Amino acid sequence: MTYKSRVYVSFGAMAALLLIVGFSQSWSVAFAILNLCLISSVMVLGVNMQWGYAGLFNAGVMGFAAMGGVAAVLVSAPPVQEAWQAGGAGIVVSFVIAIATAVAVGVVHWKMKSADLAKFAAITVIIIVGFILYRMNLDPAVEAIEAVEPAKTGFLGGLGLPILFSWAVGGLFAAGVAWIIGKIALGLRSDYFAIATLGISEIIVAVLKNEDWLTRGVKNVNGLPRPVPYEIDVQQSPFYQDIANQLGVSIVEFSSIYVKLCYSALFLVVLLVIFYLSEKALKAPWGRMMRAIRDNETSANAMGKHVTGRHLQVFILGSAVIGIAGAMLTTIDGQFTPASYQPLRFTFLVWVMVIVGGSGNNLGSIIGGFVIWFFWIEAEPIGLWMMDMITSGMAPENALRVHLIESASHMRLIMMGGILLLVLRFSAKGILPEQDRQSH
Repeated sequence: MTYKSRVYVSFGAMAALLLIVGFSQSWSVAFAILNLCLISSVMVLGVNMQWGYAGLFNAGVMGFAAMGGVAAVLVSAPPVQEAWQAGGAGIVVSFVIAIATAVAVGVVHWKMKSADLAKFAAITVIIIVGFILYRMNLDPAVEAIEAVEPAKTGFLGGLGLPILFSWAVGGLFAAGVAWIIGKIALGLRSDYFAIATLGISEIIVAVLKNEDWLTRGVKNVNGLPRPVPYEIDVQQSPFYQDIANQLGVSIVEFSSIYVKLCYSALFLVVLLVIFYLSEKALKAPWGRMMRAIRDNETSANAMGKHVTGRHLQVFILGSAVIGIAGAMLTTIDGQFTPASYQPLRFTFLVWVMVIVGGSGNNLGSIIGGFVIWFFWIEAEPIGLWMMDMITSGMAPENALRVHLIESASHMRLIMMGGILLLVLRFSAKGILPEQDRQSH
């Protein structure tokens, strides 16, 4: 089968699966799955930039996605005026102290060239004094903020801006964290780099769970504004009521589908823009250089390429895309739940998307995101149907039948493993493998 045929067949099959869900379950469910598939594809494009272009194993995907979620809160949540009055000044002062401490350490490090005892002592004193002053201002401010109606607020809130702005801000937040990680860890061996990204991802999630003054921690931030209409507004509109009547569906069902279609349009625009830019970069001299570094770092280094610098570039770009996807995910949920960011579980899922779709191929990343997320969501209904078929000859009260049907929800991980094994067996490089650019 030619590459073009693979593209048509894979995306055609994916469209057929979504149509089957629409006809057999509901169109609302089908469009909900479509939206999550679009977000997953954006996230996988970011990971593919890092791994498929440069061979960087990022095990901290969820940490960067969480930064996008934080951006959604800080940009779109309304500010809590009482909390700002109670401790906002202390938070600002503490962060000014932290920045001043970092600048002072940098100045001392730059001015005192020799690595002697005096330099070490000066930096140590600056850090200790700065930390003490930082905590003296931060701790009472945090306590005052979290005491402001903790059941409803207990945090500073955000800027109250449209949530669409948070998608770009989420990318910037994730890119900033990636720059810090890259500066520290990109000089390490690949396995140490993976461990570093996973560890920092866990730290990010732990901070978000515990810093209530910033994101309400495990109490979650609910009711974030939408970039699309609310179902209740659609249901009360005579214009949409007429459309629903003409289509022969209830206004409740129509409103649910219409809102999900609006989300789909927004997510599709973002996906197409990122895909277009990714393809342009991959086909440009920069993309050829990145693949040369990926295939043989020693040779690329010998030819004068700054390998670590290029790795930092692609790591920042890929992380920014992941941050955008994280902000999109928080947008569609309408809430920020730090406890839902499970680095080990969902990082594995994203990497399965990359492997199944085809590492190094942007179209492969998109189809991988669609296929894996579709079966991740539909695994339980498919498992229930399979168990019902297998045990159809048994009595309804049969203990084995009851056990198998109750265990259908556990088919999810089995199905993920089965898909991965089948793809690796029959198409080891993924559904849409990386193409040899020289042959085109």
